[in-house]
Amino acid sequence: MTKKDKTILHVTSEVGTLKRLLVHSPDSGLGRVVPSKAQDWLFEDIVHLETIRRKEYDYYTKILLYFLDPQKIHGKLQEIDAPDNKRNFYKPEKPGFFRSEKVIELEWLLAEVLEDHEIRLKLVASVCAVEGCSYTTQTQLLDLPPAQLSKVIISGTLSGDDLLFPPIPNFIFTRDIGIVINDYVLLNKPAKKARTREALLAKYIFFNHPLFERYRNNILEIPDTFHHFLLPRDGDEKKVTLEGGDVMVVSKDHLLVGVSERTSMEAAHQVINMLFEKSIVKKITVIKIPKKRDYMHIDTIFTQVKRDVWVMLGAFSKKVMKHEDDDAVERILEGGLKKDEKIKIIQFRKKAIDEPKFFDNLEELLTDISRNDLGCEGKIKFIYSGNNKFPYDTREQWTDSCNLLALKEGVVLGYDRNDKTVEAFRESGFMVIPVKELLEQFEQGVIHPADMEDTVILMPSAELSRARGGFHCMSMPLLREDV
Repeated sequence: MTKKDKTILHVTSEVGTLKRLLVHSPDSGLGRVVPSKAQDWLFEDIVHLETIRRKEYDYYTKILLYFLDPQKIHGKLQEIDAPDNKRNFYKPEKPGFFRSEKVIELEWLLAEVLEDHEIRLKLVASVCAVEGCSYTTQTQLLDLPPAQLSKVIISGTLSGDDLLFPPIPNFIFTRDIGIVINDYVLLNKPAKKARTREALLAKYIFFNHPLFERYRNNILEIPDTFHHFLLPRDGDEKKVTLEGGDVMVVSKDHLLVGVSERTSMEAAHQVINMLFEKSIVKKITVIKIPKKRDYMHIDTIFTQVKRDVWVMLGAFSKKVMKHEDDDAVERILEGGLKKDEKIKIIQFRKKAIDEPKFFDNLEELLTDISRNDLGCEGKIKFIYSGNNKFPYDTREQWTDSCNLLALKEGVVLGYDRNDKTVEAFRESGFMVIPVKELLEQFEQGVIHPADMEDTVILMPSAELSRARGGFHCMSMPLLREDV
């Protein structure tokens, strides 16, 4: 990979124009998930691999390339998707792979790391130790060429149907392996055993790939607490687990950290101390949400669309949290009996760390960010999952209506199945367009990505939505323009 653009890592917002990101397209491991192991591997269901690739994720690849690296794709769609080409454009191990330096495939990066013999020895030994492989298997892996070895390490499949160790189907959710904060990378510590290999691969890629060589001293890892392995099962809060879906960079000085099913309070504690000590940010807001599979990470209950527009689950709105629509008896009962359903928001400032600021509800925090961090005036707009109508609000949040990726301010990717949420966007003045139609307009020169404003691009999602993650989850931004 060349270094035409010297700035590789720089993210100071959720909505600045996206210039470079890490992704991983669905590999054969997803086609190995069986019902009996689905939940162990953090899937709610099994997916149809051919559909998730050809009819869904391939559109994600195409739209990303059109916005970030258009010369790879403009005017070539018919050729790229011709049956004779067998999708080789999308396959990292094939000569026809798109090899973009802007839309960067993790399998490709890993293959390049594995070209170094010493690193290959260490990584294969590490993977085999984690997965309990035999010495014979370890030797067999070392004999593979880098591109094939990368594919095997990720998919778990040697050749044909030979499964050496479990797949890592969640590797498509690249957001969770780490997060870029200004010019630093914070690596994760996954909460679930099924994601251990993902964290290992991310560590080897960031510390060893030439792309990140200038940033070696800016790669952050949070340590475990001393004697963490002696903690009883009910000592989970002292365990250090962190996933990128619980971390949002909302301005160059302000970071959000979720405490959730996947990110522990101790991790938030460690992150606050580390980032303040290194003066990377000035404010860190901790958002503690209910530890429920429904929510998982904070980016499943809200994401940013514009500096003054957010999409969120209405259950955490001011009206609901304050029980404004309830009668007196209901307000008292609900307030006293449903504490576990609430969120707690605490904001720490580096200059006055022992004087935190508290927020009563999510809307109050997001309004404060838009006004005080991003300089917005006037009313801050909230678009609600399912248009804030039961049961569509919770149904559509489950299929990631709040988990949107901003390609630029106001232009976001979302699932086509969340009809009521899409309706809410239309009512708020956003244009809504299916990705297939938009790509045709790009090819014909009718519209250009740079000219788009206030648009929701609808992505096919019948199979992708089964994996319990949206496009915010399926992206690790490395570089965004400042807003």
